Amino acid sequence: MDLSVLEAAAAEVEKIEEEGLSRVSSLVKKQMALEKRVTDIEEELSRAKEDLRCVQEEELPSALFEHGLKSLQMEDGSVVTVDSFYGASIPKDRIVEAFNWLRDNGFGDIVKNTVSASFGRGRDDEAQALLNNLEQQGMDVSQKQWVEPMTLKAFAKEQIEKGSAIPSDLFGVYVGQKARVRKGKK
Repeated sequence: MDLSVLEAAAAEVEKIEEEGLSRVSSLVKKQMALEKRVTDIEEELSRAKEDLRCVQEEELPSALFEHGLKSLQMEDGSVVTVDSFYGASIPKDRIVEAFNWLRDNGFGDIVKNTVSASFGRGRDDEAQALLNNLEQQGMDVSQKQWVEPMTLKAFAKEQIEKGSAIPSDLFGVYVGQKARVRKGKK
C-alpha cells in the first residue's frame, strides 16, 4: 500500500476527530451559557416576586390607608381593594405542643391522625396478625399526624375574626393586608 494513501487516511481521521471535539466543546459552552441564563432568570423572577409582594402587602395598602381608603376605582375602570389575609404554619420543633394545645382547647378534630406499622425481615407473620387484628376492628394501619395547611390557615382566620386568643408563636400566625387589582373593561 502506498504511504501517501495511509497519510491521507490518517489526516482525514484527525480532521473528523477535531471537528467532533470542536462540536462537543461548542455544545459544552452552550450548555454552560444556558445554565447561567436560567440561574439569572430565576434570580430575576425571585426579585420581581419579592418586589410585587412588597407593593401588594406593604406599600399600596399603606398608601390607601394613609388617605382613608379601603378601595379605589381607577380611570381605566380597574378597582383596587385591600383585604386582610391570614397565614399560619406550625414550627417543626413545636408540633407536639401545637397539637396538644389544639386538643386541649377543643380543636383536636383538625388534627389528622394516620397509624402505620413496620416490621423487619422474618416478621411477616407478626405483621399479618396485627393487620388482621386491626382489620377485624375496622381500622387501617399506619400513623402520621398533621394539620392540613389550608385548614390551619382557615382555623387561624376564624379564631382571629371571632376575637379568640390563640398562641400566634405556636401556630406561626400572620395577619397582613393585601391589595388586589381587578382590571377594568376598557
